Amino acid sequence: MQIDLYVAAAGLFVGFTVGLTGMGGGALMTPLLVLAFNVQPLAAVSSDLVAAVIMKPVGGGVHLRRGTVNFGLVRWLMIGSVPAAFAGVLVLRALGDGAVVQARIKQVLGVALLVAASSIAAKGLLQVRSARRALGPGGVDPAPGDRFRLRPLPTVLIGVVGGLVVGMTSVGSGSLMIVLLLLLYPMLRSSELVGTDLVQAVPLVASAAVGHLLFGDFRLDLTLSLLVGSIPGVYLGARLSSRANDVVIRPALALVLVASGLKLLGVDNLQLGLLVLALVLLAVPLWGALDATLHPEPAWSGAPVGRRMAVGVQLVGAPIGLGFVAALAYFGLLRPRLVAAPRTVQALASGRPRPGPVR
Repeated sequence: MQIDLYVAAAGLFVGFTVGLTGMGGGALMTPLLVLAFNVQPLAAVSSDLVAAVIMKPVGGGVHLRRGTVNFGLVRWLMIGSVPAAFAGVLVLRALGDGAVVQARIKQVLGVALLVAASSIAAKGLLQVRSARRALGPGGVDPAPGDRFRLRPLPTVLIGVVGGLVVGMTSVGSGSLMIVLLLLLYPMLRSSELVGTDLVQAVPLVASAAVGHLLFGDFRLDLTLSLLVGSIPGVYLGARLSSRANDVVIRPALALVLVASGLKLLGVDNLQLGLLVLALVLLAVPLWGALDATLHPEPAWSGAPVGRRMAVGVQLVGAPIGLGFVAALAYFGLLRPRLVAAPRTVQALASGRPRPGPVR
């Protein structure tokens, strides 16, 4: 049995992304197999899920040792996701056979990737908003009040939705479910979201993988090639996850998912290139402008420009390309100061030494 080194390299990249962000496994690996390696969609979904059964525990184990796993959430998510993932395979099987089912899987996967890309953008904005709400006036922590409270029924429903999508497309255990969890539990830290998602995904993908072993198109050689790269990749990514710069990772990942989703939906190369270029030139400054509005006014007191100026330049310049340049300057130079400002105010208010710059 021969290991495909190119597939292994792709697995290394995807595994690293999964460990770093908790998302992008099926959303990246499955379309990569289909588009770059000409693997049939059903075989790509089946082999990717079986590989994920071994890959996910590696990243989850790192977070278990760090204590960044909410076991209450894991238990209730499993109640919904495990049976739903197996049911997703049966739904996929009911869609048809042969070339018909392969074409339908491509369409379903393309839509799932666009939803996943949208969810990544939503996650970034939600986390910035929740971080701002966690600080009182002047950037100082308010009195304890908004504590974590487990909500069983909505959590089970998140598991059902995520499990069904994962069983059908191998997409959703990270990119979709982690955003739904953030909507329901905005008080959770980013590291806890990633750790909880990676651990709950183990039984989820195991259930979906069993279904695909029984009814899908599992290929052992393809799965082994994926594992050769993905296991070290997810371990390294999980080790670095607490220091990850999500501002860079999330937009790049969302862009890749959009391009892959459009390609799977049949968009030709010229149209795809123009759409991706337009998305980069317009979406990046819009993202920057929205992010700038979410930082509290005290954070802007030491900034070289005001909030209104930063937002206006990005929005006005977006249609002509200047907004993209302004957004790069905002994310690279201005945003680190805004993020550090509430921490500085909080440290001064509590009498602690002033924190160093954000790296």
